[in-house]
Amino acid sequence: MEDSARTEAPKRVDPALLIMGIVLVLAITLMLLPTPAGLSRAGQKVLGIAIIAIGLWGTEVLPVGVTGILVVIALMVSGSVSTYQEALIGFAKPVAYFLIAVLTIGLAVQKSGLAERSARVFLRYSRARPLALFAQMLAAFPLLTLLLPSATTRSGILVHVYEQVLILSKVPPEAPLSKAIMMALNSVNRLASTAILTGGITPVLSAALVGGMYWSRWLVLMLVPYLALLVLGSLLIYALYHRGFKQRMEAVPVADPKPFSKMEIRTIIITLGASVLWLTDSFHHLDPSLPALLAWALLLTPKIGVLTWKEFERNLGWSNFFVIASSMSLAHALIKSGAGLWLANSIVNQVPALSQYPLLVVMVLLCAAAPIRLLIPNITGFLAITIPIAMSIGTSTGLNPIVCGLLVMIAGDAVLYYPAQSASSLVVYERGHLTAAEIFRFGLLMTLAAFIVVVVVAIPYWSIVGEALVVK
Repeated sequence: MEDSARTEAPKRVDPALLIMGIVLVLAITLMLLPTPAGLSRAGQKVLGIAIIAIGLWGTEVLPVGVTGILVVIALMVSGSVSTYQEALIGFAKPVAYFLIAVLTIGLAVQKSGLAERSARVFLRYSRARPLALFAQMLAAFPLLTLLLPSATTRSGILVHVYEQVLILSKVPPEAPLSKAIMMALNSVNRLASTAILTGGITPVLSAALVGGMYWSRWLVLMLVPYLALLVLGSLLIYALYHRGFKQRMEAVPVADPKPFSKMEIRTIIITLGASVLWLTDSFHHLDPSLPALLAWALLLTPKIGVLTWKEFERNLGWSNFFVIASSMSLAHALIKSGAGLWLANSIVNQVPALSQYPLLVVMVLLCAAAPIRLLIPNITGFLAITIPIAMSIGTSTGLNPIVCGLLVMIAGDAVLYYPAQSASSLVVYERGHLTAAEIFRFGLLMTLAAFIVVVVVAIPYWSIVGEALVVK
């Protein structure tokens, strides 16, 4: 007995708990330090809360939804916001309800049988070859963007379709091929949306901040850089999960397709109706959440939709709602307290001294974008802070302010460090195929990919189409 006790291996410390302990020490230390010049006391507290939130979301020590609620509580009890209503402001934003509606569309696609029908078509044309299936999916992203501009909507539908693909071909959820497909849906799928002006909040807000652009001009500027990002991101996924592309997929018997059921037809009509409203938003100016909520209501209406309320309650990933809403509250606090602006200015205040070296200015802007994106969970908050600063730096250093604004947009939009940073990422993450650590690791790789695309592809290409880096 004594020998067995002596030889018993010591218990290993959970790496997630260790990382979380370090994060807590850093955050508390930051809060207790004297307030730096230019930063408000409330802003200092918000930065500490943001560090804790990122640590909890990134390590999954707590359920992500619980972390979201703790963020709201921390904002209030720390005095970072003035009222409890302000701490809950993210729950009043349309994006949280847009996410719920999109998840409902995905459930309808699954229940109606459209997911399985689509899965069988994909398997038929890929001939159960993993690499062909992966390439087929990547090629579909830009094409589907024209029909479903929102990356969140595409993810909400495609995640069910490709889950059916994996089930039919008997690929386990933890297999490398499963992770490769889900990582593409999580990260690369989003990139197709920003290439068009109607692709979501990122292109719309960015175009407004840099001075407004027509749909065609935005497409000319963004198509090549974002296609390069999509290709590079896809190659990174292949390199990470290459073993999955060598494994065997179970062949699915090919049968003549059955006629569309009434349930499938109703789901198609409702989804296409919402898509038409999204594509025509330049005429009616409706918030994207409104068509989504209309589709949600129709899909849950008896004799019109395909879901019952009990199915909706039981199958929806409610943690997504709390995570996205609380991340919006945190982003609001970072902006209102001035913490985000202080952080950005602190990082780039030496840039004017580099005015004789345009590429060094570009690299400083890119390197500054990464920590700001890490700390600000919401892309809207990131863009609202970084684009005006980058454009001001461009003007003061003799660089094209439009180019400076667009390059920080790419640096922030190309990466996801944790699921709370994107509604489309949450849609995939809650299915359980990917861990927060895997998403963070890929986010670091995409940070490097974004730098390469900006310097090697975007800046030379923009010069050709009339937006040179250096203003003459």
